[in-house]
Amino acid sequence: MNKKERVIQQIVASGLLPLYYHDDQQVSVNILRALYKSGVRILEFTNRGANAVVNFKVLKEVAVAEMPDLLLGIGTIKTAEKAQEYVDLGADFIVSPIVSAAVSKVVFENNLAWIPGCLTPTEIHEAQTLGATLVKIFPGNLVGPSYIQTIKDIFPDLIFMPTGGVEPEEENLKSWFSAGVSAVGMGSKLLKTNLIDEGNFDSLSDYISKAIALIKKCRIS
Repeated sequence: MNKKERVIQQIVASGLLPLYYHDDQQVSVNILRALYKSGVRILEFTNRGANAVVNFKVLKEVAVAEMPDLLLGIGTIKTAEKAQEYVDLGADFIVSPIVSAAVSKVVFENNLAWIPGCLTPTEIHEAQTLGATLVKIFPGNLVGPSYIQTIKDIFPDLIFMPTGGVEPEEENLKSWFSAGVSAVGMGSKLLKTNLIDEGNFDSLSDYISKAIALIKKCRIS
């Protein structure tokens, strides 16, 4: 199985793609370790701040040294140049908030998975035409689970993952998975800012573990 297939399979198997950015290098590493300790084996660091590149380099080094089974991707990629930069740094997959033919070309030339952000049926169709097999519905809170139910039949071969508006709560998760999503993306709702600010990474790991267990429960039901 190639890396592209591994990434999609791991996201679907997990039912969760955590994502985060932090300016502080050591805090970024501590969050990474908390996620891994909780059982996360795939995650997205986001290209959303001045230290994104340098912090990603360090995260990749830590992952290679301590977490050989972790797939570490980069998100918020909008240009081909930035996609190539992170591919060169060892990103295992690329996530975009938009549909970009230029980004998809770079990613697929490197045999990696590309996860574009879509909202409208036209964007979803364009993403699929460009080769995406998993699309991120973003922002998910703008459309809600009923939207997934409506469009899923139009795109039976696509895998859907909402990001934005997903809460680690039973009712919310059940509504998304019942609507037909295969996974959910979660940022600040999963990675509690108060625990990070307190440096309480053991509690953060416990919180993530509970969220993972809840996702498993909601998918089965």
